[in-house]
Amino acid sequence: MDGDRVEIDGGIMEGGGQILRVSTALSCLLGLPLRVRRIRAGRSQPGLRPQHLSGLEIIRDLCEGKLEGGEIGSTEITFTPGKIKGGTHIADTKTAGSVCLLMQVAMPCVLFAASPSELHLKGGTNAEMAPQIDYTVMVFKPIVEKFNFTFNCDIKKRGYYPQGGGEVVVQMSPVKELSPINLTERGTVTKIHGRAFVAGSLPIKLAKDMSAAAVRCIRKEIRDLYINIQPVREPDDQAFGTASGIIIVAETSTGCLLAGSSLGKRGKNSDKVGIEAAEILLRNLKHGGTVDDSLQDQLIIFMALAKGVSRVKSGPITLHTQTAIHFAEQLTKAKFTVTKSEEEDPSKDAYIIECQGMGMINPNL
Repeated sequence: MDGDRVEIDGGIMEGGGQILRVSTALSCLLGLPLRVRRIRAGRSQPGLRPQHLSGLEIIRDLCEGKLEGGEIGSTEITFTPGKIKGGTHIADTKTAGSVCLLMQVAMPCVLFAASPSELHLKGGTNAEMAPQIDYTVMVFKPIVEKFNFTFNCDIKKRGYYPQGGGEVVVQMSPVKELSPINLTERGTVTKIHGRAFVAGSLPIKLAKDMSAAAVRCIRKEIRDLYINIQPVREPDDQAFGTASGIIIVAETSTGCLLAGSSLGKRGKNSDKVGIEAAEILLRNLKHGGTVDDSLQDQLIIFMALAKGVSRVKSGPITLHTQTAIHFAEQLTKAKFTVTKSEEEDPSKDAYIIECQGMGMINPNL
């Protein structure tokens, strides 16, 4: 510690942008000055990339904080938070950097602001190495709102690799505190639905092929369920660039949502894109957990902030989730335990993530 500055090693565990997102959001919320060293140390291009920098800048702006070392390629930053305020904030990666990752860093902070916030997030809406915006709206939103807050996410324009150019507007009001969640009962799968999209110069046939291949793949495992994967062509005025992809969501009788998704790229057969998403969904259904591997790590910061005990049943714990837990425990008084789920069925690889939350209270309300 330097005075009372918390020192974070940005090169350990997952070693990427997630360490920055979790630690700067918590620094902002708790008023803890922070130094992060060895940012993305093990990556092929170490240091801050445009999307990480945009994330840091939106946090700085949200709380009128001070950021030093905020340049592309920088491997060390210091951040001194101020008071979180609401209002309108803009973050623009100017690349295909994911708007969903910008949302991940900003959302916990604006929940504890003094007044409602409107975030204009610009970049990629359907990007590799990040949840697609459709995942955020179809899966993340309904589940995270169980912590007892709501938000509105308006997709103004979709943007794709390599240029980005998408924009979403997120509106949310602050809360006094977050409620804990209990997601331990999977129930049975009641329906499977999704969307296969093309944008730009690609023909709708590709979307139909992705959808059909995904349905065929799921049918081998799940025979008697209605599956509706809608092929869509994004309107030209609502999408920037050329891209294709698919997301498939399974809903269960207890309100769980699990998904599989995939993006097309040059030289990748559209059947393969559909099958890849279907296989990810089936793998997520197999472990018997209530959340998929993309949602697991996104819930950790909310569990840490909530008042009371949250319990989530998941499949194998991802490195992203282990990393989020590590830094949430380092910075908050929350306490996590992960135990193998005592299933009747030993073939299921399920775990219970339990958290005694710190019970963050919004000082502004």
